[in-house]
Amino acid sequence: MLIGESFQGSGPDVAHVNTVLGPRLGPVGTAWATALATPSQGHAPFVVCLQPGTAVKPFTLFVTKSAPETAAHRTLTWGAAQAGVAAGVADAVSEGVLAPEQCEDDVVIAAVWVNPDAADADAVYENNRVATLEALRNSVQGLPGADQQAAARRQVSNGFYPGPGAPTTE
Repeated sequence: MLIGESFQGSGPDVAHVNTVLGPRLGPVGTAWATALATPSQGHAPFVVCLQPGTAVKPFTLFVTKSAPETAAHRTLTWGAAQAGVAAGVADAVSEGVLAPEQCEDDVVIAAVWVNPDAADADAVYENNRVATLEALRNSVQGLPGADQQAAARRQVSNGFYPGPGAPTTE
């Protein structure tokens, strides 16, 4: 089981993607099928498609991290973000991050956050495309490494918190 993470972009159109990659015939495959079969209020996992009727391989399950709040948020989540995830997985295969045999043997779970304030479909698409590719690349390469983590812990921050002692903007 390989786990990856990536945060891409800035402002409300950012993408935060977590991926889990592993064999269909193992715990990741079991989790994939279970998640697909057990949607909850506001969180209906679905198979990621490059086009209607053309699923990306390895088969990828899109799981929302935030329940879509408005019609616009639903459209960006199920449209631009989902398309970006599909493109990111296809890019990972095309670029050799994932080997061709993984397309048949493995599955991906992509947990995706789309900000309810997002508005630019092209930015949401591109940020999710890059975030998905990077999350898969990070998982395959075992990143972050211990040295990267040790360096990052000295200046903890994220897209919503500038870090201890940093000036905040409201």
